[in-house]
Amino acid sequence: MRTLPGTRALKMLVSAGRHLNFTRAADEIGLTPAAVSYQIKEIEDQLGVKLFVRTNRSIHLTPEGKVLCEAATDALDIVTRATARVQKMSRRSTTQLKVTVDPQFATKWLMRRVEQFRKVHQDIELRFDVSYDVKDFELDDVDVGIRYGSGKYPGLSAHRLFDNVIVPVCSPRLLASGKPLKEPRDLMNHTLAHIEWSRDGLTWPNWHMWMAAAGVHDFDDSRAIVFASSNDAVEAALAGEAVALADFAMVASELSEGRLIRPFELSVKAPSEFAYFLVYPKEAASEPRTVAFREWLLEQVAASAE
Repeated sequence: MRTLPGTRALKMLVSAGRHLNFTRAADEIGLTPAAVSYQIKEIEDQLGVKLFVRTNRSIHLTPEGKVLCEAATDALDIVTRATARVQKMSRRSTTQLKVTVDPQFATKWLMRRVEQFRKVHQDIELRFDVSYDVKDFELDDVDVGIRYGSGKYPGLSAHRLFDNVIVPVCSPRLLASGKPLKEPRDLMNHTLAHIEWSRDGLTWPNWHMWMAAAGVHDFDDSRAIVFASSNDAVEAALAGEAVALADFAMVASELSEGRLIRPFELSVKAPSEFAYFLVYPKEAASEPRTVAFREWLLEQVAASAE
């Protein structure tokens, strides 16, 4: 019986076939280009066929290489999905629930409340996958997720958590700097921070939009600092370096603790088409672990809105 390439070798083959570049494949896998090239040569020698045609400047797949890459891609996908299912099955007997959540929601909202869940549900062990990457419930070892998006996820149940209300916030120390904030126009004497985000033609509220709502129509936003994440904008506000536009739900704790204040009550709403959602596969809707986490989370959201 002919020996088949192992999983590690197939992963290298798929990566090299996708990139058609051993260097990029090596970066993806975490090896050297030489190691990838050597492994591909090993597979070719093992099977007795050429998989890639190599030139001085490029590589491309042979017909045999295309067939094997496609089959390897399918095989690895099947194994990955089966592995995720097996891991989830093993957790059901241990009452472990793995939650995928983005860093902003985790640090600014969820982690502040997790201990309350653990006190009420001592039989459920929460594990967290904190990442901005959107995880696939069929491919990744996660049970439920908290995602920012449209809530339209085929095959998933989705529960809207918040309507995103965007408010200006700053450190009390900033007001002690001597530059008053008595009316919205006074903000132009301070450093202003916001994020830049748009999707499907919809834009996250920025300072130009907030100023327009405040009746300031000659605002020059060239001096505003644009951050990639809300966390960074809020950190600048906490440090007393800027007045930031932030999602009220994400800074509610800092406001209640007095570490941040709202210099003006005016708020603007983020596009209603997008929000944070609790999501999970529909077939898991009645699982006790999912039910417990869903009911607790929705109760916490309702309480924080009061």
